[in-house]
Amino acid sequence: MTRILHILDHSLPLHSGYCFRTRAIMKAQIASGVHVAGVTGVRQDQHGVRAKTPLEHVDGLDFFRTVTAVNGPSPLREWREIAALAERITQVIKTWQPDVLHAHSPALNGLAALRAARKAGLPLLYEIRAFWEDAAVGNGTGRENSPRYWLTRQLENHVIHGADAVAVICEGLKSDLISRGIAPEKITVSPNGVDMALFGQPPAPDEKLRRELGLAGKSVLGFIGSFYDYEGLDDLIAAMPLLLKRNPHTHLLLVGGGPMEEALKRQAESVAASAITFTGRVPHDEVERYYGLMDVMVYPRKSMRLTELVTPLKPLEAMAQGRIVAASDIGGHRELIKDGETGTLFPAGSPEKIAEKLDITLKNRSQWPQTIETARKFIEADRNWSSNILGYHPVYQRLIAHKTSRRAA
Repeated sequence: MTRILHILDHSLPLHSGYCFRTRAIMKAQIASGVHVAGVTGVRQDQHGVRAKTPLEHVDGLDFFRTVTAVNGPSPLREWREIAALAERITQVIKTWQPDVLHAHSPALNGLAALRAARKAGLPLLYEIRAFWEDAAVGNGTGRENSPRYWLTRQLENHVIHGADAVAVICEGLKSDLISRGIAPEKITVSPNGVDMALFGQPPAPDEKLRRELGLAGKSVLGFIGSFYDYEGLDDLIAAMPLLLKRNPHTHLLLVGGGPMEEALKRQAESVAASAITFTGRVPHDEVERYYGLMDVMVYPRKSMRLTELVTPLKPLEAMAQGRIVAASDIGGHRELIKDGETGTLFPAGSPEKIAEKLDITLKNRSQWPQTIETARKFIEADRNWSSNILGYHPVYQRLIAHKTSRRAA
């Protein structure tokens, strides 16, 4: 049985898109007969859940933890993180004996994995979910073309060149790597997917919750996620007064929180307070209750390198849940949504166009069943984790075969 060791920034029991993609990959690989485990770095603790033991079992999955305390100013702290994770990976290799190391971005993980892989003579697959420097710009913690941005990019390039194979989650990232001189045959696209066992059944409306939120008789637009600036929620809020003139019974339901929350609340108060509800963050096991109240899920992301290159997970989950999806026409969305077929696309950054396209969508409910069916078929055929993970297998086998031939020589 092939043994794959996943090297991760953080994992369950934390809840994030990063964690859920990891969970889906590992669960699907186990179901296909692959033996898997994960190793997390010191940032597992920094995300708020301190590891209690060196090995934790969460949701049927095994995660080896790096429990070393790391501190110091940047970039010294980051180099210490790399060293601590590399040492932990080396320890796990000796006891767990994997066939392949599968490291997931950011680059710090890749650097640690590269160090451990070379020491142990194991092949390394490095998977990029987003470029770390672009994610920092999107989150407001970095600036494009700054020294830190440049250094992070160079570190990423070092890992990419050093790894035996590279995986990316979308065509946008693949194209960017090719433009950097990476051979196309070295790159595998493993797109974001949906665990149909978790998201395959559309949730029934929770009428009690609908009454509590004052949504009876409303056409509900919804967003569930983190409130970062690049999500474009300010553009969606700005569109609400324009949309209400055309559809006075429309209501916007925003579930989640994040850096932009207070600014968005102030904006909502000034433009359409009675038609916008902020729920705050809700427990993960209650998210479906809110999904069930939403008629149209709206993703108004702004145009920037991060959003143009990277495909998000949320629209796929919404399609699987039987929701109508409306989103900005950035590159990351165009890979997932065909305008007029699996959802609606509108120009990024334009409240006027957002209002116009949402008005059309709300007035064409007769077309919704066909759109929902087409979107679901797309998910089942092209974005189902049970089939998505099959793309890894030939890469693993090629790497294992190459390692074996090198040893024989």
